[in-house]
Amino acid sequence: MTHCSNPGLSCAMDSKGEPMTTGRPREGRAHGAFPPFHHPSMLVATVLGIGRIPIASGTFGSLAALPLGWAIAYWGGAPALVAASIATCIVGAVAASRIVGRDGDADPGFIVIDEVAGQLLALAFAPQEWWAWAIAFAAFRATDILKPFPAGWCDRNIGGGTGVMADDMVAGLQAGVATWALCAFSPLAETLRALGG
Repeated sequence: MTHCSNPGLSCAMDSKGEPMTTGRPREGRAHGAFPPFHHPSMLVATVLGIGRIPIASGTFGSLAALPLGWAIAYWGGAPALVAASIATCIVGAVAASRIVGRDGDADPGFIVIDEVAGQLLALAFAPQEWWAWAIAFAAFRATDILKPFPAGWCDRNIGGGTGVMADDMVAGLQAGVATWALCAFSPLAETLRALGG
């Protein structure tokens, strides 16, 4: 991550390939060394090491949610996806709270459990078809990167592990609504549906 000269503020792109927002740093643990990557909190936060991918780790975190989400949706449908997203959010917030702030970074790029939680939520709004899930994936990446209000507000103003997860959950909800609308009303969905047979 590239840091600005003003302490506590960050700029440019983070290691998830997302633009950094400016504002007050989130509260977190005192500065110090991160836990080792085999520590349970790091395994959860990085989704078994996916977050260590050096380029666009957030996108890879979202991709990791797709096979998991497909299995969950197969057995339990949209309610199970929502429940899984909430459970992932809670576990992720606990894990992230043990990590954030250790190097002055409010949301280290290697934490991708937030992308998994948000992506699962977005998928809950889509029918279990490949074309619909492609829309949900693209929609979530867009909202997670652009962070339209209130996702951006959450990113700037909610601290600790809760703050790491909150903006992605809001982005997931925004992406889910957009996915539902696109699947229901967009000519693009009709084209993709036809391609899918």
